[in-house]
Amino acid sequence: MSTRYPFTAVVGMDDLRLALLLNAVSPAVGGVLVRGEKGTAKSTAVRALADLLPEVPVVAGCRFSCDPGSPDPGCPDGPHETAPAAARAARMVELPVGASEDRLVGALDIERALAEGVKAFEPGLLADAHRGILYVDEVNLLHDHLIDLLLDAAAMGSSYVEREGVSVRHAARFLLVGTMNPEEGELRPQLLDRFGLTVEVAASREPEQRVEVVRRRLAFDDDPAAFAARWAGEETALRERIVAARELLPHVALGDAALLQIAATCAAFEVDGMRADIVMARTATALAAWAGRTEVSSEDVRQAALLALPHRRRRNPFDAPGLDEDKLDETLERFKGEDEGDEDPDPGPDGGPGGGPGGGVPPQGEGPDDGVPQDSGPDEAPAPAPQGPGGAGERAAVKAAEPFRTKMLSVPGLGEGAAGRRSRARTEHGRTTGSVRPRGVLTKLHLTATVHAAAPHQKARGRSGPGLVVRRDDLRQATREGREGNLVLFAVDASGSMAARQRMSAVKGAVLSLLLDAYQRRDKVGLVTFRGRDAEVALPPTSSVDAAAARLEQLPTGGRTPLSAGLLKAHDVLRVERLRDPSRRPLLVVVTDGRATGGGADPVALAARAARLHAADGTAAVVVDCETGPVRLGLAGNLARELGGTAVTLDELRADSIAGLVRNVQAEQHATRRAA
Repeated sequence: MSTRYPFTAVVGMDDLRLALLLNAVSPAVGGVLVRGEKGTAKSTAVRALADLLPEVPVVAGCRFSCDPGSPDPGCPDGPHETAPAAARAARMVELPVGASEDRLVGALDIERALAEGVKAFEPGLLADAHRGILYVDEVNLLHDHLIDLLLDAAAMGSSYVEREGVSVRHAARFLLVGTMNPEEGELRPQLLDRFGLTVEVAASREPEQRVEVVRRRLAFDDDPAAFAARWAGEETALRERIVAARELLPHVALGDAALLQIAATCAAFEVDGMRADIVMARTATALAAWAGRTEVSSEDVRQAALLALPHRRRRNPFDAPGLDEDKLDETLERFKGEDEGDEDPDPGPDGGPGGGPGGGVPPQGEGPDDGVPQDSGPDEAPAPAPQGPGGAGERAAVKAAEPFRTKMLSVPGLGEGAAGRRSRARTEHGRTTGSVRPRGVLTKLHLTATVHAAAPHQKARGRSGPGLVVRRDDLRQATREGREGNLVLFAVDASGSMAARQRMSAVKGAVLSLLLDAYQRRDKVGLVTFRGRDAEVALPPTSSVDAAAARLEQLPTGGRTPLSAGLLKAHDVLRVERLRDPSRRPLLVVVTDGRATGGGADPVALAARAARLHAADGTAAVVVDCETGPVRLGLAGNLARELGGTAVTLDELRADSIAGLVRNVQAEQHATRRAA
């Protein structure tokens, strides 16, 4: 077994270490979501926690890690009344991004279930993680249905596997930890709410701290065993402190004054539902136990709010997570109980509120600060604002108008891309449309088709009883139709003809609205802009719609309109993406007034030729017509016809302004192809 980097050797990252330790003390807190840039050792810190957890008593031979003191009466391996006990280390189970549903929850042997009525069950990762840690790296990249299964199991403490009327249930209580890089896309707000605590991590900007990080990482890489031995004393002390806090936890009193502060804080920050109140209460109680106290203080409530509320304040992907600490302090002061007065809370074992710096951070060893391995090199500079080629009359960026709910734009036909919510596709989840012979592991049984396949052979197979004799060749996989996510590539005209401030504000508001729609439908997005003499890729295709919104907000305007260059750049982007991800179908959204005033001797003809390249590739396209004024030239409509797509005005893009936009998009594209 490889040696893990010690938890107590982690440099800085006070909030992350505290959140992990609080969940180790009280798994009922609900887990931790760790958000941060790449190379900040999120995964290393999480993996290091597993070595701090106490050993777990289990029923010998039970695949579901039942507690011998109170075995699960419904355990598939039970009953366990007379089974011997054993002990093992707490597990940390990792869920890969590409895992299947059967790998997560387990799988039933459908053939034996139909033929013999036997519940032959192969446990999944949820069973392996019971009474341990379930770690999901890049949780924001998991398919939605897997996240739903995962969070439901974490909330209920059990997992259910249903296959055609055959069901198995087993306990699944674990510490859920997810990590994600927000640059690669966000979780939906309702899924964010299911994580108890969230922390933001970033690489230190202090040279001394970065030096210590590198020094410890190099020392660990040179001799992991010796490095771990150096921190063994601190690890043992921290492990003992976790055990002591667990034993103290049932004796911690959460008084009415603290409860009132919790409720007032959640109300003041307008968080939805009651989950935040419950998580704050459990977190504050765990903080008191971690500090060695039996009463919850105002400082515990404050620290709990900083960990439990920021991610619940997000209403859309463009809202920055965070909490107004001045408002928090005012709320806590207003609802402070009379018995607290102005005195500081009782010091914890390490002298400060909560038992150490940062409200409960474990004591550290040698060095200027704690060390954590990091894989990143020098700090990356923030991405600059997209700067197109200059030109006469260039104007500074304007703010986007308020976003609105848009009509759904979809790609015609039936795809097979990643699960999402935009275009029709063959998926694992959705309505059943037929059946096929399974290729590989059977995941979704089509019962009727299976019976029809097996029925003619019953006499030849010597059937004598009521059971159906089913062979592997009889099994049929259900084919289902659902929705897929697409690649939505925006080509935005930022030329002088679009530069009127009110007009460009409306255009940006429309694109922002489409970005919000793409976020909700689990699409990838990209952004191409064109103005002056050329076009540029302001944002390569990504799952991070907030990154696209940031580029859009910084977009200046001015200069000529190189429409052909914009279409050709978009064509290059889509060509590369087809090679990278051929199953994800693209939707090109061109935002322009249709004018072409740059790019050659005949810019209009060049733009038409570039548009026909997209039509030849079969790319679904929509032109958002930004032309205004009493006299309209209809240039955007001409462009849409060359693209083989459709044109809509900014007003028609609104969800409540026009009916059947998707039908029109599809009908016009089919008509264009028939005419061709």
